[in-house]
Amino acid sequence: MTWKQFFSSSIGKKITVALTGLFLILFLIIHAGVNSAIFLNDGGESYNVYAHFMSHNWILRFLEVGLFAGFIIHIVQALIVWRQNKLARPVGYAVNKKNKNSTWYSRSMGLMGTLILLFLIMHISHFFIGTKVALYSGDKPHNLYEEMLEIFSNGFIVLLYMIGLVALFWHLIHGFQSAFQTLGINHKKYTPVIKAIGVAYTVIIIALFALMPLSIYFGWIK
Repeated sequence: MTWKQFFSSSIGKKITVALTGLFLILFLIIHAGVNSAIFLNDGGESYNVYAHFMSHNWILRFLEVGLFAGFIIHIVQALIVWRQNKLARPVGYAVNKKNKNSTWYSRSMGLMGTLILLFLIMHISHFFIGTKVALYSGDKPHNLYEEMLEIFSNGFIVLLYMIGLVALFWHLIHGFQSAFQTLGINHKKYTPVIKAIGVAYTVIIIALFALMPLSIYFGWIK
C-alpha cells in the first residue's frame, strides 16, 4: 500500500486523526501552562515574558508550521471520516438503535468539531494575528496581557469562549480514549485507566482555559 492509498483509506484517515489528535492534546498542555502565568497576578509581567519567548524563538516558530498543519489535517480528515460514517449508516439503524450503540457526543463529533473550528478562528483572530503583525512589522511593542484584559472585559466574547470550551470538553472526552482505541490500545485492563486519564486531563485543561477569561471578566485578575 502506498502512502497515498494509506491516507485515502478509511483506516488511514482514522489513524491520521488519532495521531494528530494526540499531538494537539500535547500542545494544549503547553498552551494552558504558558497562559496560566496570568494567575500569578503580577500585572502580566510573567505572562508577557513567556508570550514574547514563544513568539520570538525560531525553533518554536518553525514548530508552528507543524502545529497548523496538524490542526488542518486533523480537522479535514475528521470531518471526512464523520461524513463517511454518517453516509454509511443505515437510516433505520440510526433512528432506532443509535442510543444503544453510541453516546450522544460521539454521534455529534461533526457538530462539535465545527464549533471548535469557529472557536479556533475567533481565538486566532484575537491573540495570534496581532502578535504576528507586531513581530513582522518591525517587532513593534505588543502587550498581549493588556490585549487579553481588553478582549475578556466583553461579556459577549467571554460567553462565546465558554460555548467553545464546552464543545472542546466533549470533543476531548470522546477523542482522548478514541485516539488510543484507533491505534489498537484497547484492553479491558488498560482502557479504563486511559479513560480516567482522559477525563482528568480534560477537566483540568478546560478548567484552566475557562478560568482565564472568567477571572479577567469578574476582576479577579487585573
